[in-house]
Amino acid sequence: MKSYWRSIFCICLLSAALFSCRQIDVYEQNKVITAHQWKRSEPVKGSFLITDTQSVYNIYIVLRHTDSYEYNNIWLNIGLQAPEDTMAFQKVDLSLGNDMYGWEGAGMNDIFEVRKMISGRPRKFRKPGKYQFEIGQIMRNDPLLHVLNAGLRVEKVYQP
Repeated sequence: MKSYWRSIFCICLLSAALFSCRQIDVYEQNKVITAHQWKRSEPVKGSFLITDTQSVYNIYIVLRHTDSYEYNNIWLNIGLQAPEDTMAFQKVDLSLGNDMYGWEGAGMNDIFEVRKMISGRPRKFRKPGKYQFEIGQIMRNDPLLHVLNAGLRVEKVYQP
């Protein structure tokens, strides 16, 4: 009986070791907002490389703010440009928290980081190559105070 349980334990341990070694294909680039005052005229810009056009990807906005941020949301103008194409923009209203439950995301002391999927579902990239992105704030306040960082995360979705 002991050898049976020992075999089961070894199989479980080996399975865990094999499945936990899978590489995660992730791109993440965050930019520091100067003096924690995000001006409309200074969007966050960057680029990432796509080589696998058969896979699907989750695209997230990553935002860090302080507890002093005035609103429960943020309006962003998000642009994405495929290789040899023009920048396509979409306006997005991201919820950052609410009065009843507080801030969303992970917090430490008075700093909170939230990661939100842009489209709500994974998407495919049609062309391989270098993609450009641009994230700008379109709130009433200019500059928008108490925003520390903004960026983009692109994560390959592995399907069994």
